[in-house]
Amino acid sequence: MDALLYQFYNKNDGLRVTDLHQGIVWGTNTPQTLKDERLVNRFDYDGDYGTVLNRFLMQGAMGVPLTVYGTGGQTRAFIHVTDTAKCLEIAISNPPAKGERVEIFNQVAETRRVRDVAELVAKQTGVDVNFLPNPRQEAAENELDVSNRKFCNLGLDPITLDTQLFDEVTTIVQKFKSRCNPQKILPASFWNKKRAEECASLEETKIELKSE
Repeated sequence: MDALLYQFYNKNDGLRVTDLHQGIVWGTNTPQTLKDERLVNRFDYDGDYGTVLNRFLMQGAMGVPLTVYGTGGQTRAFIHVTDTAKCLEIAISNPPAKGERVEIFNQVAETRRVRDVAELVAKQTGVDVNFLPNPRQEAAENELDVSNRKFCNLGLDPITLDTQLFDEVTTIVQKFKSRCNPQKILPASFWNKKRAEECASLEETKIELKSE
């Protein structure tokens, strides 16, 4: 619906429009927010609003197995919060010319399957990986063919999970893991009755903090 409205106002009213297709944002700091702890970005890890990466990082910090839903074959697009800010700057600095069609940018750094992200976090934290029933109604495996070439041609040099994930684990999650409520990590809502029935066993699963 958003895309259709952008096209309408672009064609009907002559508005210059840039449409950013946003990937999952990870990371809690930019060079600017590092200057004061009060500027640290929020970190959601719960089963409804937290991203899969945040959930894995929190579980890894607590020393409990990572929870991969289904086969883990779902492909997701990721981008660091610093790159998100850079992409906004690039888009604003390079608007479409008057009369041009809607400009579309893919605001992503890379794509990875969930099970591959879990393996990456497991290597960093030393925890195991558990495959659980999926509370979401989605394909067990999917491809995500997306290109960030436009942004890269305009100067973006993407931060990847390989290059900065360890910093995220050690400087943020470990520091603030005492604030974690472990009972909020597993899903509490399901996309339909069938998903709820298949995930009934999750109600008996508990996550306990690793003793120091």
